[in-house]
Amino acid sequence: MKHLPLCLAVVLLAVTSASEAVADDGTGPLGVTAVAAESAATARVGALFVDGGRHFCTASVVRSPGRDLIVTAAHCLDDGDDELVFVPGYRDGRAPYGRWPVTRRYLPGGWDEDSDVAFAVVARRGGEGVEDAVGGNRFTTGTATGATAVTVTGYPSAREAPVSCTDRPTVHSRTQQRVDCPDFTGGTSGSPWVDGDGEVVGVLGGHEQGGATADISYSVVLGAQAAALYREAADR
Repeated sequence: MKHLPLCLAVVLLAVTSASEAVADDGTGPLGVTAVAAESAATARVGALFVDGGRHFCTASVVRSPGRDLIVTAAHCLDDGDDELVFVPGYRDGRAPYGRWPVTRRYLPGGWDEDSDVAFAVVARRGGEGVEDAVGGNRFTTGTATGATAVTVTGYPSAREAPVSCTDRPTVHSRTQQRVDCPDFTGGTSGSPWVDGDGEVVGVLGGHEQGGATADISYSVVLGAQAAALYREAADR
């Protein structure tokens, strides 16, 4: 359940035994988690806050006609009474690209671990959408699990900066994929899995709401249901 804090502090350990292979979308080593560098790519990933509270989940900007759409895990959005705010590029209390209130949510009806993906529309600022501020990744369905390595970036609840890890996903089941990256603790639910072409091919969630341990994370295999939900949110 990676939408809930699991500890008060997180220590990122250097994994010297990790593979030194080179990922398709970046340099190795694979399977090592570290604080994410500030970049155009990480600016598209942000922390989800309950307005006035702490961050509890992760989301990222995806391309859409309205330029105002983010993707996260369904279990991050299922409490409709909370007023949520998305802060892209959040770091050490700073909101370098502004704070974007969530105005509308799109969840699968009766979602379960095999449909744990959701979208949200965020308010415009000065006539511009969040995608105008930070860009967006393509939301892509139907990609074979493990076709390339992916980079997972998310916000542990106990940290004030994002962490990132690159590794190759493997099949967990017909409907679930997994990636072995250490230290993805509570708060990283909703983290995008981005391939070397800048496509979101997974969203941290699904089995055990993203994983019962910090070292293994899951995503729904993005298929027809996720594609239909994206179209509903993007073409509203």
